[in-house]
Amino acid sequence: MWTRLIACICAAVLVCGASGQVAGVETKLAAQIDKDAAAEQEFLRQLVEINSGTTNLAGVRAVGAMLEPRFQKLGFTTRWVPMDEVHRAGHLVAEHPCPVSGKCGKRMLLIGHMDTVFDKDSPFQHWSVDGDTATGPGTNDMKGGIVIMLMALDAMQAAGVLRDTDITVVLDGDEEAHGDPVSISRRDLLDAAKKSDVALEFEGTPRLKGVYYGSISRRSSTTWHLTASGNTGHSSAIFSETMGYGAIYEVARILDAFRRELPEQSLTYNVGTVAGGTKVERAGEGETVAGKNNIVPPVAMASGDIRTISNEQTQKTEAKMQAIVAQHLPGTKSELTFSEGYPAMPPTEASRALLKTLNEANQALGFAEMPELDPMLRGAGDIAFVSDLLPGLAGIGATGTSPHAPGETVDLPSQVVNAKRDAVLMYRLSREK
Repeated sequence: MWTRLIACICAAVLVCGASGQVAGVETKLAAQIDKDAAAEQEFLRQLVEINSGTTNLAGVRAVGAMLEPRFQKLGFTTRWVPMDEVHRAGHLVAEHPCPVSGKCGKRMLLIGHMDTVFDKDSPFQHWSVDGDTATGPGTNDMKGGIVIMLMALDAMQAAGVLRDTDITVVLDGDEEAHGDPVSISRRDLLDAAKKSDVALEFEGTPRLKGVYYGSISRRSSTTWHLTASGNTGHSSAIFSETMGYGAIYEVARILDAFRRELPEQSLTYNVGTVAGGTKVERAGEGETVAGKNNIVPPVAMASGDIRTISNEQTQKTEAKMQAIVAQHLPGTKSELTFSEGYPAMPPTEASRALLKTLNEANQALGFAEMPELDPMLRGAGDIAFVSDLLPGLAGIGATGTSPHAPGETVDLPSQVVNAKRDAVLMYRLSREK
């Protein structure tokens, strides 16, 4: 009996000692992030001042050149992966393998991107600060997130715990408009996922009415293109057996049927452009048209996107759309095609378990719990390409406003808050077997 009691007391002491050690490390992590905050704000300013719109290949590469030494200083092996095959700048991959195989807990994949939506000729180019708010292209989406990633990793190194981690970082240069085909542009991300246990995407951390939210799902984003053709001639013959209905009526029929027949839970459908007439030319995402009111239009086009909560929903929706298109009006033909877009990241219990771990980190830091974000409130992202391979959190980066719009901002105090919770999260994952 006494032997068992002494054993229990010793076990309790060991647990307390281990808990105290954990608490001590996490205190060091938070303190280091506070210490580095001013320098990291300056580093963010430097990143934002480099235009890295997706098609500004030199700018994206310049951002990569700034980031690569930071990862090397932390002990990562880095490589730049050119993406000339898909007409994009390339990706930065940084690897920190476990020094002793199987002794580093969860193998983590950290995901981010270096490009922004603001092209080289955009009038929105520079960084400015007003109180606790910084404004500039990419402050929120997602150079601010990359800086948070570095702040967390730096703190882990300073606390002496980074060496016992297995981490791969993949920073894409084309998240805002990925290169086609995906089999090439997301090859390195997929390869890294196959060697990892969890994925952490450093896209924006949402904050609604003062409450931070955790993201475990993202909806897909697929672009569709509709082209209709029909007979042409004098408008007095419209609807006749020989003339038919014309291309514009065919497109109108299809779009109205989409509106009536497609709606279901978690699905959105948008029409972005519509054009029709005697001549329609497509250039990029827009069209130019020519026509006359007394001529039945021989051509019409429309394009838009669909967003779904699962890849199964995507397939079902596309099949419904094709069935609607196939019911041609007399004298017309139409064709619907889909571009290679972003897959869906459906919510899973494994990802909810990750959010639980994040909230345990929040509790340890004295931060409020982060509820699960409704996926209808955010767009598509790179993590969805690997969500069928491993669980993940889809947004643990910067907090700000107006991503993708001139005037995009980041809340500077939240950089520290988000970096602290991410550092503690990654430290705890590195201790999970």
